[in-house]
Amino acid sequence: MRRVKHATRPVSLALVLGAVAATMVLGAAQKSPCAAGDFSGGRQYRLLCYTDIVPLLSTEQLADGRLPFFDPCADTESNCDEYPVLTMYLMRAAAWISGIDYARFFYANAILLLGFAMAIAVCLWILAGSRAMWFALAPSLLIYGTVNWDLAAVALATAALVAWARRRDSWTGVLIGLGAATKFYPALVLVPIFLQGLQDREPDRSIRVLWWSAGTWVVVNLPFAVAAPGSWWEFFRFNGSRTPDFDSIYYIACRHVDRLCVSIDNANFLGLALFLIGSFVAIWWKIRRDPSFPRWATGVPLLICFLLANKVYSPQYSLWLVPWFALTMPHVRRFIAFEAADVAVFVTRFWFFGTYTDTMHLVPQSWFEIAIAVRVAVLLWCLIGWVRDEILPRGMVSAPVVAPPVPASPMPA
Repeated sequence: MRRVKHATRPVSLALVLGAVAATMVLGAAQKSPCAAGDFSGGRQYRLLCYTDIVPLLSTEQLADGRLPFFDPCADTESNCDEYPVLTMYLMRAAAWISGIDYARFFYANAILLLGFAMAIAVCLWILAGSRAMWFALAPSLLIYGTVNWDLAAVALATAALVAWARRRDSWTGVLIGLGAATKFYPALVLVPIFLQGLQDREPDRSIRVLWWSAGTWVVVNLPFAVAAPGSWWEFFRFNGSRTPDFDSIYYIACRHVDRLCVSIDNANFLGLALFLIGSFVAIWWKIRRDPSFPRWATGVPLLICFLLANKVYSPQYSLWLVPWFALTMPHVRRFIAFEAADVAVFVTRFWFFGTYTDTMHLVPQSWFEIAIAVRVAVLLWCLIGWVRDEILPRGMVSAPVVAPPVPASPMPA
């Protein structure tokens, strides 16, 4: 990647970063009516300004300097220490800056998340040139960038792709391990990178990344697991025991057909089975059509199948997928379709929540379910497109990029 000429990146990095900053500032402004923690009258639904960041200052009990995991949580009805280690300490750092002021806590986190968004943009500009603007201008970044801390995980995962492209195997593993200690998503990135090493007939690279990833994750988590095993395990317990979310196919199927209702354990099993089977079928189909396709691109079917099969599709999970559109998808129409469907889900989701909580009456639940169905259809279309289309020759190319010879005379018209 160091040998790629600048001419392949016609959009300057300054322009990309400016676009990211503008999108994130607009996103923070859109959330500002809820930043002070005033959710009276259902304003978080009516104005579409809900963000997890604001209420978690109190529910994660950060106001009094409590150290997550090491200091026990007081008994309340809310979950506490429910996020992975590094995400909890991002909250802790922002709370040290803001104190107990909800608005200051939100804006402190917004600044941290802006830094992560810019890091993602830089990585995408290195790997995909001007297509980094897809991320910089994505509506998903505007509406979800300051909803939760997923941008931190996306930044670490995308940086790991850059490190792999530049053959920095140990850094690749460290970044994946740190990402997995922030959110689950970066752990998925280990699979395509491992497969790419095998395809390149460099299994030692794959193994080295695997060990560095596992070692980093253990080093970060071990002190907390030893000192406070119950608190540290809360993230795994909480996610294992969660009921299917409103956005999931399990909840919608159960609402309409009683016989399709499943227990939480069965939802966990079905989610894992559908994820593995769907990923395997998509990758096998792709290999049949194009045996030499770059294996790093398997991140696309892994992510799409995970989002479709999982019992929870939190709104901000869409941020996981946006960089992969820029890296792999040759046709912008699929990206536009996904963004349109995602915005429709966002709007109908929170307006339906207003109806559900009886604070406002704008849309019925059926509108929200139609938007979910459209997004599912678009994701399946993107998955089929990934199988049928040629992967863009960008980003994770292992061999040095060699410029073609310049013809002696212009080509005929």
